Amino acid sequence: MDFTRRHFTTGLAAGVAMPAVLRSAHAQAATVKIGMVLPVTGPAADAGRYSLAGAKIALEQVNKAGGVLGKPLEIVTEDDQTTNPGAVLAFSKLAAQPDIVGFLGSIRSTQDHAMSQDIIKTGKPVMFGGTDPNLTHMGNPWFFRCRPNDTYSGRVIADYGVHALGKKKWAIIHSTDAFGTAGGKALADSLGKIGATIALDQGYANQSQDFTPVVLAIKQSGAEVIGSYFTFENDIGVFARQVRQLGVNIPWVGSPSIINYTSMKLAGPALYGTFGVADYAEASSPEAKAYGDAFRAVMKVAPDNQSSWCFDAVNILAKAINAAKSTDPKAIRDAIIAIKGYKGAEGEYNFDANGDGLHGYNIVKNDKGTVVFDKHIEFKD
Repeated sequence: MDFTRRHFTTGLAAGVAMPAVLRSAHAQAATVKIGMVLPVTGPAADAGRYSLAGAKIALEQVNKAGGVLGKPLEIVTEDDQTTNPGAVLAFSKLAAQPDIVGFLGSIRSTQDHAMSQDIIKTGKPVMFGGTDPNLTHMGNPWFFRCRPNDTYSGRVIADYGVHALGKKKWAIIHSTDAFGTAGGKALADSLGKIGATIALDQGYANQSQDFTPVVLAIKQSGAEVIGSYFTFENDIGVFARQVRQLGVNIPWVGSPSIINYTSMKLAGPALYGTFGVADYAEASSPEAKAYGDAFRAVMKVAPDNQSSWCFDAVNILAKAINAAKSTDPKAIRDAIIAIKGYKGAEGEYNFDANGDGLHGYNIVKNDKGTVVFDKHIEFKD
């Protein structure tokens, strides 16, 4: 089904893919619109469905509570085709619509980087989920992150692997895109600070079909534990199966994509017993549990961070617009930065001057296909 350039207001129970409320031309003009870039086609299309579901759950809640500035909130979507050029094209189509007051960008740092210059030119707030720390430190005042950045994930992966699992000889596996490169570096830096050694630092190209050389390099390195930053869930599925097939059974602590629903579905038992840092964990807070219940009621599967950050992003944009009492971009930006102590599905948001809202991660384990929450680690610096 074609999700491209869809408009959504309410009516979630009638289905995620199609709006259930038909509105007159007058009603359509009486909405506050936000744009959403998401994968409808390409390898991440499955994840795109979950992202849209999270956004629509928030949309329905906002509109039931009175909407934004007394009007219904509306989401307009464009397909990023799971590519950087596709993301740029999707954002440009949305940005060309002057009545869109804010946007949801990508969960993939590489796509957020690709869109960045156009975002600066557009000059309107963009909530995004990419975790490359550089995204909020490169002079783009319109970027607002709804997940913790990888400065924190690297610290948590290193700390858990060394102190909880007792492993000091590491193989770091990461994609060679912006997300993977930054994440791998953050992990390496964190390991160095706590006295661990890196037996292997291995990059790979996204959408790889065969990870045999990478797995053999891990075996030859003598590593005691794997730390990973995978961008796409299908790559995790291939890698996980080949790791087990080739007899590598050392512990594995991964970035959040390791416990995404799509990754777990593709890899199956190959990911059993692995650990991950998770910005969203259903058992981490009452707010996370409430969101989980709402998501399961609609999608009939467990939620993950593909959808939870979108849920929070829509709510935060709505909250900021109402606080600003205006759709003026600068007023909305100031209102987002002023948000402190807001409890969302992902955690407690305290936006800093750079646009980072969250500052901690959850540790979880894949227990035979069920994500089990261990603990939350929050950083103050």
